[in-house]
Amino acid sequence: MFLQASVHSTSSSLSLSKASEETVFSSEAAKYKERGTVLAEDQLAQMSKQLDMFKTNLEEFASKHKQEIRKNPEFRVQFQDMCATIGVDPLASGKGFWSEMLGVGDFYYELGVQIIEVCLALKHRNGGLITLEELHQQVLKGRGKFAQDVSQDDLIRAIKKLKALGTGFGIIPVSGTYLIQSVPAELNMDHTVVLQLAEKNGYVTVSDIKASLKWETERARHVLEHLLKEGLAWLDLQAPGEAHYWLPALFTDLYSQEITAEEAKEALP
Repeated sequence: MFLQASVHSTSSSLSLSKASEETVFSSEAAKYKERGTVLAEDQLAQMSKQLDMFKTNLEEFASKHKQEIRKNPEFRVQFQDMCATIGVDPLASGKGFWSEMLGVGDFYYELGVQIIEVCLALKHRNGGLITLEELHQQVLKGRGKFAQDVSQDDLIRAIKKLKALGTGFGIIPVSGTYLIQSVPAELNMDHTVVLQLAEKNGYVTVSDIKASLKWETERARHVLEHLLKEGLAWLDLQAPGEAHYWLPALFTDLYSQEITAEEAKEALP
């Protein structure tokens, strides 16, 4: 009887001790959690303060160098990169400090309109695909000698804004450069890979695709037929050996040709 009471007493003591340890542990965990929350809030406040300081310095920099930012494309690229590092997008709105101080909102809006005009004027030539180089040349020709200079980086930024509006514009990387898509055609990774393959000669064949990409004939034909259907490729049945699928956007001899008056009319609404 005594032994049983002793065991019961010992068990109760162990339970109380365990409960006490759990209470202490829980209390300590709560303290650490509270301390961690305070530290996180302090770090967030410091980061927010630093970010505000960076933005203020960036605004002062922009005010001081606004003429260079407007006129010098390379300087404008560096400024855009500086903005991106702290999450500032000068193109996000046509109103506010950046638009009023630098006029960048108006600059890229006007550039976007010029890009659309060039793409519409040349759509019957290239089916809605144009290299970044040709687009750059045509935009510069349209702006005239005394207009503000424009870089390829400026074009890409303007196109990304157009893309966000759901206008059918897209950017396709091809061998270190880009093809600009200006028609709402559905192009998947297969189409992109074939466009990249055609970049070397301006055309591609079913055999080229099978040899380079290790595809089955049906897959290659399916991709090429889609490009034909969308007007992005031309079929040459008189080519030696087998049919050639030409990509007019990659015809380098078209780059220097001026946009005719008739083509310019096509770009008008």
